[in-house]
Amino acid sequence: MIRAAVAGLGWWGQHIVRRMADSDAMRIVSAVETNPERAAFAAEHGIRFAASLPEVLADPAIDAVILATPHALHAEQVLAAAAAGKHVFCEKPLALTRTDAERSVAACRRAGVMLGIGHERRYEAAVGELRRLVRAGALGTIMHAEANFSHNKLAQVPETDWRASPADAPAAGMTAMGVHLTDLYLDLFGPIREVFAATASRVAFSRTGDVVSVLMRFESGATGYLNAILVTPLYIGLTVFGSEGWAEIRNHTHPDTPGPATFTVHYRDGRRETRDYEWLDSVRTGLETFARAIAAGAPYPFTDAQKIGNVAVLEAICRSAAENAPVPVAAVSA
Repeated sequence: MIRAAVAGLGWWGQHIVRRMADSDAMRIVSAVETNPERAAFAAEHGIRFAASLPEVLADPAIDAVILATPHALHAEQVLAAAAAGKHVFCEKPLALTRTDAERSVAACRRAGVMLGIGHERRYEAAVGELRRLVRAGALGTIMHAEANFSHNKLAQVPETDWRASPADAPAAGMTAMGVHLTDLYLDLFGPIREVFAATASRVAFSRTGDVVSVLMRFESGATGYLNAILVTPLYIGLTVFGSEGWAEIRNHTHPDTPGPATFTVHYRDGRRETRDYEWLDSVRTGLETFARAIAAGAPYPFTDAQKIGNVAVLEAICRSAAENAPVPVAAVSA
């Protein structure tokens, strides 16, 4: 059993505490939060409350730290956890620059600790089936992929909140939703070599934008597109087009809420199959996979190259949106 502390008791930190309440792989025993009003939540869930990260990192009873903190803090917090010999699970994005992602990966390697990342969508059952089809070549040569991850869960966030800050959340919905899509793309189709992004502020988020759209080219030669909107009802979809068929996933709920995903595949010979996959608690699955990789040496599905590569893509997208021009993404050798 891995004993963990959660740093940050905002919306997502509290969700993590609730989802892991009866896990047999990880027990959350402590929380770090600068807002003293959230001490009541910690007490309600029977976990210790600390006001600073150094206090938790100095505790020999803590095996791992889960970072659910503002994005600009991630890199230095990962480095501090590694220096203290703690395994660290960082909610996405791992960092905001490729350099910081490389520093984080290198620090955890040197310290011999596991670096986990919060891209829970990889664990969804429908995504697993899509991955199987792509890797088996059932769709033929991959031509193009399109994905959209949009919702209005953050639509009422005030301008003073870190989630509306250009320092923590650049390029509209990229750090909130878009990085999940680029992570899936890296896993399914390999490295991304060029991006061309545009953002817009239509209703809210005047400093960062509430719409981001990205065209991209993969190293394989395939093309891709993603979109994320911060002010619209929930829409989550992913479609992959191959020379022998196409496959589509439509999620009916956000990953934090139970609900099915509909998977459709249509082959060149006219065969069409549609089935629903029941909801899987992918947030809990991601944390338990991390815990079992620590405790039993079980495989961890994220490579260091993918951890760094996704941040490199994020940084390129932010630059592209700012410059209104295509931006290359240099290869990652990690």
